[in-house]
Amino acid sequence: MLVAPLALVLTLAAWKAAVPDFAWSFPRDHWAHDGYRTEWWYLTGELEAVDDPGRTFGYQFTLFRIGVAPERPSLDSAWSAANLAMGHASVTDVAGSRHVFSDVLHRAMPLLGGFRPFPENPIGWIVAPAGTDGKWELRWNGAGFDASMRDDAKGIAFDLTTRPEKPLVLQGPNGFSRKGEGPTAASQYYSFTRLRTEGTLTVGGRSWKVRGSSWMDKEFGSSQLSKEQVGWDWFSLKLADGRDVMLYALRRADGTADFRNGTVIAADGTPRGLDPSAWSVRATGSWTSPATGATYPSGWIVELPSEGLRLAVVPLLREQENAGLASGGVFYWEGAVEIRDAEGERVGSGYVELTGYGKGSRPPV
Repeated sequence: MLVAPLALVLTLAAWKAAVPDFAWSFPRDHWAHDGYRTEWWYLTGELEAVDDPGRTFGYQFTLFRIGVAPERPSLDSAWSAANLAMGHASVTDVAGSRHVFSDVLHRAMPLLGGFRPFPENPIGWIVAPAGTDGKWELRWNGAGFDASMRDDAKGIAFDLTTRPEKPLVLQGPNGFSRKGEGPTAASQYYSFTRLRTEGTLTVGGRSWKVRGSSWMDKEFGSSQLSKEQVGWDWFSLKLADGRDVMLYALRRADGTADFRNGTVIAADGTPRGLDPSAWSVRATGSWTSPATGATYPSGWIVELPSEGLRLAVVPLLREQENAGLASGGVFYWEGAVEIRDAEGERVGSGYVELTGYGKGSRPPV
């Protein structure tokens, strides 16, 4: 995931770093971790209208905690804050051939947004965009996460609840996910790869009861992209046979991979880390955004020979770019995809995230 460009008031050395021997404790670690520069809770999923079979949607909900100081400044002011709260949300209406994105960014303080201490709910919240009443919220329901957002100007909203169908997975050894060769180039990272999801969704002035499946990622850390890295390609793939695949590649300016990692999660929930030599991704086409001018890969062949997999990953819509206004002009591609086998049969679904494409889009993490 990515964060908006923000000036930091302290050096990187002042922040906590991800460590290989982090002592995980759940449900406590579903809540916020002050002292790390960045933290995010990220939900994506594929939903179907209950009363209109075949009417499908993709959605994204991301809540970011962005540290501006390791500790809250000792000022006698409600505006004193150690963090910013940022929300990104999107709805992809496949039948309507439209993708709608909303973002909001505020100082984490009592009037605008923040992060509650364990075990209080919501885990995090932020006031809705201007012109919309209420809040965006992420809550822990005792088993999974509930997410709600609304943007009346954009005409999108959802209120969703989730329950795990597979156990939590630590990404990387003990949840230590390396992003480069440096000693602090890593995050603490876990996922719920399959969450049964239901609720309501609105787009274009019409609302549906929906149900489907979601993927949830949680990461926190303080590392930055190295000077050679410009962004990343990330894949979350859910296969009809019960396997799930997470892959990411951090890219150099020439488009080659600088650092790669991945995990296969078996149908019974058992994870297995993938050596970079065990998988490959090749783009099969491209799409240029009329809004930002960025050219993104569009369509991929994913091969994992050890799993007997050769998959075609196909965007449900080519136009699934998120171009932020409230969060510093950040833009990236975040899209729902379907997965096909060598015979062209649909064998799964998922999401792909592409950052660092186009001038001025390099994530400053």
